[in-house]
Amino acid sequence: MTIQNTCSGDIDAIFHLYDEATKYQKQHQNNSWNGFDRAQIEAEIKNERHFVIKEDDTVVCTFLIAFDNPIIWKDANKDPALYLHRIATHPDYRGRGYVTAIVDWSKTLAVKLNKSFIRLDTHAKNDKINAYYSSCGFTNKGISFLDQTPNLPEHYKAGEFTLFEMEV
Repeated sequence: MTIQNTCSGDIDAIFHLYDEATKYQKQHQNNSWNGFDRAQIEAEIKNERHFVIKEDDTVVCTFLIAFDNPIIWKDANKDPALYLHRIATHPDYRGRGYVTAIVDWSKTLAVKLNKSFIRLDTHAKNDKINAYYSSCGFTNKGISFLDQTPNLPEHYKAGEFTLFEMEV
């Protein structure tokens, strides 16, 4: 297993993971991703903020990092934090500890960048993923309520999101 920057050759595999994750979300909960803009993903790759986990040459998981998140984290955004977004795992590879690997990798990066926290968010009504993130060592920091937000992906347009944080 390797964690590496996403390259342009990985983009079709990334969208496959997003599509599979969206299908899973629609089958198991009311809230789901609504697709992503290819140009946005390409920009994230160019800015070296998009990552993949590979087993041999197969993209099995993907995630994005950010260094701020003011719309969702509001006043807490001033804290030095590394934010994780859009974690998606290939259906055939679920349950293999990739989120734990991402957390361990993120801790190393956060220390290197002088960040005090690793943070992520998810739909508040997704009890299964909320419990899972808690089991990975994240602390539930409450709910962020969003109205229509034009600068975020479609799934953030409105709703309630659970905030998770881990001190580094």
